[in-house]
Amino acid sequence: MSLTGHVQNGVVVFDEPVTLLEGTEVEVEVRTGPKQATHFERFQAIIGAAVGLPEDFAENHDHYIHGTPKE
Repeated sequence: MSLTGHVQNGVVVFDEPVTLLEGTEVEVEVRTGPKQATHFERFQAIIGAAVGLPEDFAENHDHYIHGTPKE
């Protein structure tokens, strides 16, 4: 038998009413929720969209953004 539920005030509450005998052993599997998107999945639409940047921008972005010395 498989049952679903949620935690409410620190106690597991089943989504549907269920009657279990006192002392019945149960096993709880915690689900962490929906899968988190990777950085690539989140930013895929804008990857490569920047144009006109210096060829060494990736290596020296701190120089171009903050004025630090080039590496």
